[in-house]
Amino acid sequence: MSVIIFSVIAICLYLATAALLGYRIFKLHLNTEAIKVQVVSIAGIALLAHALVLAQSIFSATGLNLGFYHSLSLMSWVVALLVILVTIVRPVENLSLVFLPLTALALTLEQLFPSHNVLTEPASIGLELHILLSVTAYSMLTIAALQSIALALQERLLRKKHPGRVMGILPPLQTMEVLLIQILAIGFFLLSLSLATGMMFVQNIFAQHLSHKTVLSILAWCVFAGLLWGRWAKGWRGKHLIRWTLSGFSLLVLAYFGTKIVYEFILSQG
Repeated sequence: MSVIIFSVIAICLYLATAALLGYRIFKLHLNTEAIKVQVVSIAGIALLAHALVLAQSIFSATGLNLGFYHSLSLMSWVVALLVILVTIVRPVENLSLVFLPLTALALTLEQLFPSHNVLTEPASIGLELHILLSVTAYSMLTIAALQSIALALQERLLRKKHPGRVMGILPPLQTMEVLLIQILAIGFFLLSLSLATGMMFVQNIFAQHLSHKTVLSILAWCVFAGLLWGRWAKGWRGKHLIRWTLSGFSLLVLAYFGTKIVYEFILSQG
């Protein structure tokens, strides 16, 4: 019962924060310090309630439950947390208008469709570190992917010389691009650590049920490495950054959630 209560609280507060942002944007009160404080405060309570739900649903008596919807909820929580933390130091609170409803949706799906993929064997510290790094890396790169979409929208509007209200909602184009590179660099570093710890602490990492995930993750790492090299060596901007970011992110989605869908929903029915 407590899980349901905390879930409802978190979902309502996520949506309330998004509604507040939407109202402020509609009224053209876009970049005030008051809205930032309100967003961080309300979303912070929602994140705390969501964390309590995750603690009870993932850390079960039989082991770590990393089923599809639980993993989706966890990753969404980390994404929302990172966005709120960035909001404290950068004027990007309007990005929460996209991330928070998606987090509310992920939490709703977790409650409606509980999934089970329990690691029954005790997890070593190394394995727990690998899981933490993986979730954080994927979350950072999810933010980068959605931000690259916003960057593409900004560039499209500028080319048409019809910026409209969207340009007032989002941070300046240069700020968005610099922040995208910073997030990509952090995400790439965390992904590198995730792959390294996976090689060190995950047994039979190239076993049948992990081989596709491992290969796709390595390919994604290569894409992000090429992107950062292109930025620093050749000064890539705009379309290059957007295309490479979305390509690498697509590989990560296939690696993690694609593999989970196949093994939890398709092969388990066979």
